Amino acid sequence: MQHIDDTARQRILDAVDAAFDAQVDFLASLVRCASQRGAETGVQDIVEAALRDRGYHVDRFLIDPDLVGKHPAFSPVTVPYDKMANVVGVRKAGTPKGRSLALNAHVDVVPTGDPVRWEFPPYDAVKRGDWLYGRGAGDMKAGLTAALFALDAIRAAGFELTADVQLQSVVEEEITGNGAAMALVKGYVADAILIPEPTDEKLVRANSGVNKFAITVEGVPAHPREIDQGISAIDAAVRLIGHLRKLEAKWNEERPSKPFFDDVENPAALTIGTIVGGEWIASVPSSCRFEGRIGFYPGDDPQRRAREFEAFVADAVAGDPGFRNCPPPRVEWVGVMHAGYALEPGSDAEAMLALAHQAARDGSGSLEAYVMACYLDAAVFAVHGNIPSLVYGPVAENIHAVDERVSLSSLKRVTKTIALFAAGWCGIRS
Repeated sequence: MQHIDDTARQRILDAVDAAFDAQVDFLASLVRCASQRGAETGVQDIVEAALRDRGYHVDRFLIDPDLVGKHPAFSPVTVPYDKMANVVGVRKAGTPKGRSLALNAHVDVVPTGDPVRWEFPPYDAVKRGDWLYGRGAGDMKAGLTAALFALDAIRAAGFELTADVQLQSVVEEEITGNGAAMALVKGYVADAILIPEPTDEKLVRANSGVNKFAITVEGVPAHPREIDQGISAIDAAVRLIGHLRKLEAKWNEERPSKPFFDDVENPAALTIGTIVGGEWIASVPSSCRFEGRIGFYPGDDPQRRAREFEAFVADAVAGDPGFRNCPPPRVEWVGVMHAGYALEPGSDAEAMLALAHQAARDGSGSLEAYVMACYLDAAVFAVHGNIPSLVYGPVAENIHAVDERVSLSSLKRVTKTIALFAAGWCGIRS
């Protein structure tokens, strides 16, 4: 790690301030470009153009579906990958002396729900006070701008990094993690990776492993005049969800023995995200399908947890008379099936980030760490690349919910932190 003197530090911080209005405008342009799954082309066009304008060597590449089921970093996928492309910008140091760095962000966003419920239309990128509103504003297009403009600030301050740096703009984080997996397989690795997800300016110490599933429940269809002869697939699905809550509680009971998770309220976090059932308003429904996710702990094999899940479903149904005469439910794995990771305290990367965090705040406020009970692309690089993976980003509210928004003052502090981290980690020269 290189020591950054006070003069260089202030020049970098001033450069972030000078470009911050432009950064907010760029963030707004990203938010206005709706980029739900399968519709990321437009936002990646913006990112690619921004990188090319800045002189990065740019690689744009699709995810290879043939790697699913063959490489352990990849998760099951149920859609074609003919349009979903990553964009990676690389700037190589002339004579590398420091440590290389990758900055990673995802551009895919979750659906908005009913836009009528939003205070502002979800893709209008409205600024009010300290907040910029919009789907993806916090999760995580703000983080992408922080990475891009942090590197801008170093150059604007008159410095060059003395190690190679990458900016990775990936897809599929919200469902499979296969965008990050493809970047890893393509060789986009570094001595450290930083992912500015919205973390309230804290460092993620560990995250949960996650498996995403779909379960189809078949009932016994019937006419209303013979309702007692039928079994509603919808009612049976609801019963099965109740059983799965018991599995969630069972897995949560393991947390006292798991490092960093003893104080996490719900590390297993069973979520039922979608449910569709029935064929006709006046019939006992024949079929019902629901989708969800469930978490587990770093170090756990996601395949083993999947087998445990499948066995639990089979046993629960076999012991419940509400499923009499019903075919066995069908469990499918439809998204992330990935291990969690833990960032052990004491790494050089964490120490450098802690220094940068304080320096961006005039020396006040130590870097806090916490556990996120969700999937993060950092797990791909940590588990399969053995790369120190830092997740640290701005304050955001209502992510995945109505009126998602990001704090602009927090975004500026995070941009400064990333700039100082990159300068210290990679080294700088005039």
